[in-house]
Amino acid sequence: MGIRKYKPTSPGRRLMRVSTFEEVTKTRPEKTLTAPLKNKGGRNNTGRITLRFRGGGTKRRYRIIDFKRNKDDIVATVSSIEYDPNRSANIALLHYADGEKRYIIAPRGLQVGDKVESGSDVDIKVGNALPLSAIPVGTVIHNIELYPGKGGQLVRSAGSAASLMAKEGKYAQIRMPSGEFRLILLNCKATIGQVGNIDNGLVRKGKAGKSRYADRKPHVRGSAMNPVDHPHGGGEGRAPVGRPAPMTPWGKKSRGVKTRDPKKASNQFIVRRRKTK
Repeated sequence: MGIRKYKPTSPGRRLMRVSTFEEVTKTRPEKTLTAPLKNKGGRNNTGRITLRFRGGGTKRRYRIIDFKRNKDDIVATVSSIEYDPNRSANIALLHYADGEKRYIIAPRGLQVGDKVESGSDVDIKVGNALPLSAIPVGTVIHNIELYPGKGGQLVRSAGSAASLMAKEGKYAQIRMPSGEFRLILLNCKATIGQVGNIDNGLVRKGKAGKSRYADRKPHVRGSAMNPVDHPHGGGEGRAPVGRPAPMTPWGKKSRGVKTRDPKKASNQFIVRRRKTK
């Protein structure tokens, strides 16, 4: 997938970089595999804002993705590669031999007409899904399950890939895109290959309006607020924080504080952290 630049006909166009969508072969989604997607505006089920600076944006429908890949030993043909407005990666429409259609995340190199399959005895090729126990050490993988049968939760964004480094006992050791080494059960499934649309990181919005299309409103600095609205607010002109550490709007430290619950955290499964001391 290539990147297109514009002539600087305006300040917004000057630095704008957009995808050429060369991989995309179909513009309309499969209607039976879409669902309504209501804009929540950062609000939870009680109507309270739990994520600030969200709202507006372009109306879109959700594409139902098969993260579980549980249709074992049935060959599927790639019908099309499509754009998905809900994620950075592209998606592939599969037509199974029994007539069912499903979407999967499109790995790099997957093309229309290719055959893909899931199961424990299938070939090690791009797009096939297998348990970690059946994947050779050193293979590049994505869409990795954390719990058997729950569906892929890790390594799903554009251009990302993990590597199967070792197998020991009932666990596989995975090197994540961040550099973290993590233990995952061998009966969890993963898909072979790297996630496609690798040039997504080179895209540049160029103008504020592109963020508004994606439901992102301007993020207001605490120092630009009044003292009643934020601990950083107030003062004549620009003022320092005025306390030991930067604070959240609710007066809690925003840097250097551990937020993981030790009872629920999966620390015992992390062999080497992303940030090594």
